[in-house]
Amino acid sequence: RLPVKLVLKGRSSRPSGGLMEFVFSGHEAAFAAFLCCLCKVGALRAEDQLAIVFKVMRKLQKTYRMEPAGSQGVWGLDDFQFLPFIWGSSQFIGHPTLEPRHFLDEKVVNENHQDFMFLECIKFINEMKTGPFAEHSNQLWNISAVPSWSKVNQGLIRMYKAECLEKFPVIQHFKFGSLLSIQPVKP
Repeated sequence: RLPVKLVLKGRSSRPSGGLMEFVFSGHEAAFAAFLCCLCKVGALRAEDQLAIVFKVMRKLQKTYRMEPAGSQGVWGLDDFQFLPFIWGSSQFIGHPTLEPRHFLDEKVVNENHQDFMFLECIKFINEMKTGPFAEHSNQLWNISAVPSWSKVNQGLIRMYKAECLEKFPVIQHFKFGSLLSIQPVKP
């Protein structure tokens, strides 16, 4: 609950400056950086349930039938989120039985979504969109053919870099400071 309360505190309730604009308009990286800063100052711990943030966002999207800002339609990964797919695919690296092709199986998704962030994302897409998965989520459908979760994760990181971190309209709002330095990390 802490991240949502901290974001809401001091934010305008007007549509032009509220939480929904901050979270849903391509500022996912800034929000992740905010959570990272909260961890660095000790306000959040590893055992805190940060995935609740995604549940809150999805509830807002469903309740208010929110339209995505800057959607790439069927050619984008998802209308509202990207990082949960990266983090979720990393959960599967080395998994003994679940392969990328399995997330197309609705039974697998329904039985495992509570344990895996990637499958939670797929379940939400299945609830929100109609029609064949290959048509409404073409990029994800293509990813299901990748042979390993390690390759999926590497590809998603490259895609996020190209589609988000290297896009000036998105990254221009990113804040650096004493907690998150702009200086490169030394190897």
